[in-house]
Amino acid sequence: MDNSTIYVRERGNLRRVGDIVLAQPKPVSSCRRTNPFVLRKEHFIFTYNAEGSLRYTTKSLFDITLLFVADNIHHVDSLVGFPEQIGDRLFAAAEENRIFVNPDISPKALQLFSDAYGEMVLGSLCLRNRFPLLHERMDEIKTFHSLKCLDLFGCRLGDDHEMFTHLTSSSLANSLIQLFIGGNSLSDVGLQRLTAPIRMMRKGLDCLQFLDVSYNPLSERALRYLTCLPKLEKLDASGTNMKLGRGLKSTIWDLLGLIYSEGPLDTFDHSRCKTEGWAEQVVNQWETNNTQMPKQKKIEESRISALRFFGRQKFVREVLNAAPLVNEREEEARLHFYKPAANNHIPEKPIISATTHQVKTPWNNVKKRQRQSERRDNSHQSPPTKRSSSSALTAEDIDLLNSY
Repeated sequence: MDNSTIYVRERGNLRRVGDIVLAQPKPVSSCRRTNPFVLRKEHFIFTYNAEGSLRYTTKSLFDITLLFVADNIHHVDSLVGFPEQIGDRLFAAAEENRIFVNPDISPKALQLFSDAYGEMVLGSLCLRNRFPLLHERMDEIKTFHSLKCLDLFGCRLGDDHEMFTHLTSSSLANSLIQLFIGGNSLSDVGLQRLTAPIRMMRKGLDCLQFLDVSYNPLSERALRYLTCLPKLEKLDASGTNMKLGRGLKSTIWDLLGLIYSEGPLDTFDHSRCKTEGWAEQVVNQWETNNTQMPKQKKIEESRISALRFFGRQKFVREVLNAAPLVNEREEEARLHFYKPAANNHIPEKPIISATTHQVKTPWNNVKKRQRQSERRDNSHQSPPTKRSSSSALTAEDIDLLNSY
């Protein structure tokens, strides 16, 4: 464990390893009773027998090696090919030693595990209303490239955030299915910027099925930027500048092939989105250790001060996990859309109310109306095809492309 030269034997050849500084041993105790075991104290397991006498046994060579590799995980080149059982135990050992809390080592260590074990490291990540955690751990979060569900609701992304490049990267193209970006002050310009790489280069979010853009100042114009998502099945546009009506229903049907849902969709229920994977406790460590509420220059109410004094951790957790305030009118303005099953639904058509007065109409006009209705019926039998990306490009898109 000193800083002497290190030699490694690989495939029968002995080579020298340079420029590697191994982790230093932990500070030892000054107790005389343990002095004989000071240098290798971590290699023993201390227990008590039935009579109360102290006894110790040595750890297995595998456990000793596992701890050594965990302490020096940032020097490992790759874990590809190692069994999942070993990877799980190695990840747990690194987590126990708080390797992932160190911002200088954690990005490389998490990248190492993500490249080898994919979604087992983290398959779902919920950062709802945890904007400090997102901004402080951006480098680590970008290493999770096998996410199926990502909740960024209320993370203050705005219209131009570095997270956009990760969302549309090729690493998440084949894995991400659910994306929640509501409550981020995302305007039409921001959604245009987010989807620009997809519409122009036709790469990114290839498997996205469920999208939440609720509580953002979006208009109907922004819907045309979503035509580049080939597998979009459900959309939450609640709390936006879109108003429910026949025009909105027709626009979403023509552009995306989605219809309005009378009841709330379970997909957009927050209770279904959780952080799952080996790194679940790592995210909790980040929140407990690194994520702190910004110090308020002036605390107006003594009740808040008392909560922060007697239960700061609970206070922080409750504030960060709190759902945004939604009034009754916003609940009534819920806009959930979904893709109907094939040949199972026909969008609502204008209904002409029958009048009590009989009006004579020429037979030619009747035939014309019948032909027009038949054309409408035929046009609504199958979802319309989405516009090609080339037709969706505007002068603004070209300017945006030139800015990259």
